[in-house]
Amino acid sequence: MPQSPEHNFRLVRAAREGDPRAWDVLLRERQLPLFAYVVELTRDREAARDIVQETFAGAVRHIETLRDEARFASWLFGIAHQKCVQHFRRSRRHDERFAAPEALPEDHVDVAAEDPRDRLLREEHAGEFFALLEKLPPDQRSALLLHVLEEFSLEEIASITAVPTGTVKSRLYHARRALRLLVEETL
Repeated sequence: MPQSPEHNFRLVRAAREGDPRAWDVLLRERQLPLFAYVVELTRDREAARDIVQETFAGAVRHIETLRDEARFASWLFGIAHQKCVQHFRRSRRHDERFAAPEALPEDHVDVAAEDPRDRLLREEHAGEFFALLEKLPPDQRSALLLHVLEEFSLEEIASITAVPTGTVKSRLYHARRALRLLVEETL
């Protein structure tokens, strides 16, 4: 159950002041969404556990760098995203997994029509959606997960992934287009 902004503000403020109970609550509230994001991105449950643990350790060490308590969630996801990038670099898969996206065509139309994931989820085929999602490149999968499941804004996703907002838009555009094609292939 999502907490009020005031509740989150107080928790982050208490954590910043070193209250271990506040960190415990923040950990419990953010652990599952963070793990889901990281495991979908890395496709490795063991690595995801390690990355989530490293993320929280990094957050505790560097909480003073958080400028706005209201942005704690996106700041935390940003740490996790950077840990994923480091994981890919260590495993020598970084270049192909986080390659720069293609430029949008000059005359592209925003994908405002029915989204394929909406169709699959509405028809209670979430398993199929996640199977299709795994076929996307990690940069597109990451943007889609952050936008759809975690409901981060484009600006927050840009901050988390350390790319311009236009790149986030491009990744979402390409992810939706690829999902639409994958859905059409499965029907």
